[in-house]
Amino acid sequence: MQMPHSRATTTTCRTGPTRLPRGLATAVAAALIVHLATSGLILNQGQAIWPGAAIFLLATGLVVEGMRRHYPHDRVGACNGVTLMRLALATALLAPLAAGAAAGWVVGAVAGVALALDGVDGFLARRSGLVSQFGGRFDMEVDAALALVLALHAVAAGPLGPAVLALGLMRYAFVAAGAIWPWIRAPLPPSLARKTVCVVQLATLIVLQLPPLPQDGATVLARLAALALTWSFGRDLLWLWRHR
Repeated sequence: MQMPHSRATTTTCRTGPTRLPRGLATAVAAALIVHLATSGLILNQGQAIWPGAAIFLLATGLVVEGMRRHYPHDRVGACNGVTLMRLALATALLAPLAAGAAAGWVVGAVAGVALALDGVDGFLARRSGLVSQFGGRFDMEVDAALALVLALHAVAAGPLGPAVLALGLMRYAFVAAGAIWPWIRAPLPPSLARKTVCVVQLATLIVLQLPPLPQDGATVLARLAALALTWSFGRDLLWLWRHR
């Protein structure tokens, strides 16, 4: 919902759904190192790194199982390695929350790197011929997780209210609605507008981490981004309802 299915395809290159792609163990190990280095050294959170590390390992376990069942290619590729790195950075940002040190310049910088890498994975997938529906979904869920973590930072750092929470929770509300109404789970067509709103959402959440931003300005930014996100989800819901 957050991103267009830029890496989605039905191409199948691997026989059977039980084998893991080559290079996955190396990619996971590298992402774990990035996660620990970011939370422990760059964010300097000491023992507070372990809750985020546990969540990273749990999320990675889900990724590995998803690759085993749904990934059609026989190698993991740099594209999925980059998405794993983005997951590592997003979950590393849980360490400051666990330590009671929300938001700030370093949090914004780490999130900025994660956002800058968004799109790199899709480019690498297309260039290497490793496009897949799994890769598109993986990329989208990392975007959603990063948005949620940044929204929690913004709430913990100041009284910005429901607009900020909407920026982090709307994707998960959409998924929950799909559990009640199956027509919501149908695939959506690619959309440049959806991609643009996702970038606006994440960029706004990153700006909200920066200390010099006045509270009034932060509130206006959060509300405008929430309105854009509401429009995007509403537009997609209307399309799904018409094509149910």
